[in-house]
Amino acid sequence: MVVADNYIAVIDGSTSKTPKHYHPTMRNGRYAMTLISNFLRQAPASLSVTEFCNRVTQVIHQAYPLDDSQPRRSPEQRLCASAVVCSLLRKEIWMIGDCQCMVDGHLYTNDKPSEATMAEERSRLFPTLQTEHPDMVRDGRIVHDYARDAILPKLIASMQGENRTYAVIDGFDIFMPGVKVITLRQDEPHDIVLASDGYPFLRPTLKDSENALREQIANDPYNIHTFKATKGLMQGNVSFDDRALIRFRLSK
Repeated sequence: MVVADNYIAVIDGSTSKTPKHYHPTMRNGRYAMTLISNFLRQAPASLSVTEFCNRVTQVIHQAYPLDDSQPRRSPEQRLCASAVVCSLLRKEIWMIGDCQCMVDGHLYTNDKPSEATMAEERSRLFPTLQTEHPDMVRDGRIVHDYARDAILPKLIASMQGENRTYAVIDGFDIFMPGVKVITLRQDEPHDIVLASDGYPFLRPTLKDSENALREQIANDPYNIHTFKATKGLMQGNVSFDDRALIRFRLSK
């Protein structure tokens, strides 16, 4: 999360799908999140969404080797993150990649186009593979997700659409039609919630969002029924994914 003079944001680094790292101690998603956070803390207040996208793209691209042919050719090897950013000066919310927000109780999402299809396939495969692999789950937790393994080639293939059919921050030109901009009314206050996709059911408060998450974990820990996803609750974890949420009121 970033709370700066000019911007409030939630940034979610993408799960690495390659062993290649660009930082000696950080995974690619965390490194991308760190670079974007540092940029936002010193970014000029007046940036438009297009200017922000162009400049944050430059920041990420500078982390690649001078020969950028490999990440250019293979999106799974890129530094990648999603972000939902509130520009305090412009009174706009920018949604880049898979993120969510609420404005005065109204939910906005920006899901990847193919995510639901792959989540549906994983959900369909999971019970059969669980029967074939008795060691797949233990005590309501996934030990090895063979259903995710089955869709992993499609997950990687879908990344060819990165900044072609959907928007992310990855150091290459952002697909602007995939960026959602919410313009807030200037003459009234707004209650705003920004969150990563780690909350399957976003609610107006942190307490209610956490309660909905706990209910999902209790009733459908594999994410194959009430909330279908490309991954579930792994052994040793307390949730499905990293999660972050910030709630604030924007005055007139």
